[in-house]
Amino acid sequence: MNSGSPSTQKRVAVIGAGAAGLCAAKHLLANHHEVVVFEMGSQVGGLWVYQNDNGISPAYRSLHLNSEARVTAYQDFPFPEGTPLYPDHWQVHNYLKAYADQFKLLPLIRFNAKVEKLEAQGDGWTITVQGQSPEYFDSVVIGTGHQGKPMHPEWRQDFKGTYLHAHNYRVPEPFRDQRVLVVGMGNSAVDIASDICTVTQSTVISARSPVLVMPRVLFGVPISRVLAKIEKPWMPWPVRRTIREFLTRIVHGTMEQWGFVTPKSRTHPTSHPSLMAHFVWNRVRAKPGIQAVQGQTVTFADGSQENFDCVIAGTGYEVDLPFLSSKLAPLHKGQLNLFLRVVHPEQKNLYFAGMFNVAGGGNIRMMDDQAEWIADIVSGKHPLPSRSKMQKAMDQELAFLRQHYPASARYALELDPTFYRRQLKRERQRVAQQ
Repeated sequence: MNSGSPSTQKRVAVIGAGAAGLCAAKHLLANHHEVVVFEMGSQVGGLWVYQNDNGISPAYRSLHLNSEARVTAYQDFPFPEGTPLYPDHWQVHNYLKAYADQFKLLPLIRFNAKVEKLEAQGDGWTITVQGQSPEYFDSVVIGTGHQGKPMHPEWRQDFKGTYLHAHNYRVPEPFRDQRVLVVGMGNSAVDIASDICTVTQSTVISARSPVLVMPRVLFGVPISRVLAKIEKPWMPWPVRRTIREFLTRIVHGTMEQWGFVTPKSRTHPTSHPSLMAHFVWNRVRAKPGIQAVQGQTVTFADGSQENFDCVIAGTGYEVDLPFLSSKLAPLHKGQLNLFLRVVHPEQKNLYFAGMFNVAGGGNIRMMDDQAEWIADIVSGKHPLPSRSKMQKAMDQELAFLRQHYPASARYALELDPTFYRRQLKRERQRVAQQ
């Protein structure tokens, strides 16, 4: 880690005390900056705080990490000895609290401080917290996450049974003996379907797009370790896809035999330790995408119809940063406008951390990489390229995403860790060679 000099000290605001905000504060503090963290709730941890009083955490009781603890942890702060391969939200929350304590971040945090407005002032920024006067900062890091505002399906109002978004799901007990439809095949959706199916009358999961449900563990170790041994950086995607299909088929059979469609392009990875076992026991069934909804009757793309008492929509989130003006929004028309997912190309001294969905790998580790780079930029150790060069890099990443992933809103924040780390390394080499 680099160490700054007091002569370069800046006053920096970090918005959010979740995983992204904490490591941003840690790296900035290590570079001798004056750091203030604004947290809307009363404790650190963000989305990993079950029943968080900030009102925007989607954590449900059975939530666990989807990536292995050792590759998810901050680079210089491993999970404690004895942590399971995939810790639950209580363990992750305790880990984040320990991180904040270890690096003396708690004195920097203003709790119950909801940021209402962020405005440019010269090369710096003013932040207005609810009920307080504006306060000036040289730089601002936004680490609030992007899973606070649910995205609802268009047919929501047409369904006359009980409807809720996955964001509001907590425990399975309220769905006992009900006919439940879970919409989507993201991590939350498959977690919830697996959670409720032991108490419901029936559980159906609707997959609009092709999906490969990979096993979580293979040969006694996380499948990510197996793939790391087999897959090589030079392998084209069709070869990697074939490897993943083969390994999945060994454990689960074909996707088609369970009612899904095997993808022929890249998709966001889906894995679960028990979902496919519930298919074997007929606790969960698959249906294609939804064609129409009327009353409590849902018509699927294959023409079949079924009645449901409840729908749980795992349909994703909107990037919601209400304190930002629309011209500063990082996402515009389904396209992320940030240089290396961090730097706003048209606004000085405004940075984002954690504005991504990692396609395999640990979100927290990637946030740490970003935070270290942000601290170097703020400290003047890493001068940014021209706006035209930033735009070129953004165009290259967009072309990569369009080439490898489906053209849908769900993939606007998709991040391929290999491609991204290559970009970040190239940018650091550019500065080192100057």
